[in-house]
Amino acid sequence: MIGNDTVPQRRLTGRTVLICLLAFFAIVSIANGIMIREAISTFGGVETGSAYQAGQAFEQDLDAARAQERLHWQVKANLRNATGKTLIEIEVRDASGRPVAGLAATAQLHHPASRRNDQALTVSERIPGHFSGIGEPVVGQWDLLIELSRDNKRLFRSRNRVVLQ
Repeated sequence: MIGNDTVPQRRLTGRTVLICLLAFFAIVSIANGIMIREAISTFGGVETGSAYQAGQAFEQDLDAARAQERLHWQVKANLRNATGKTLIEIEVRDASGRPVAGLAATAQLHHPASRRNDQALTVSERIPGHFSGIGEPVVGQWDLLIELSRDNKRLFRSRNRVVLQ
């Protein structure tokens, strides 16, 4: 007879299976908890505070966009980082190419993924139709939001994706 080399097999007891099962779910629960905490702390996930109010304002926004189109303004913006600051220059001309005077301008940098990083740029009119301002230095992709108004009535609004280095 040839040697009987049998390896003794170990039987799993109910207690061992229970411990392994509990350990598995404990590890999964801990990993889920870590992932949830990271997801909530890095991205709020809220694009708009109230979808209902945004829907109600849609018609007003559409009318404002039509009125803006009728103005035929030419608005050019230059945004760059220099000397530890973000510099912006905005030039506004009417349909005939003349500078538009008497406007109030605001400029904001909106981070595409998180409102926490949004930044307002301080902008003022230096000469008629020409605005300049500064803000904290930023790098990466941003949405530049420019609004021009007169007598607290918004006349122009644009949103453009920019990349700062």
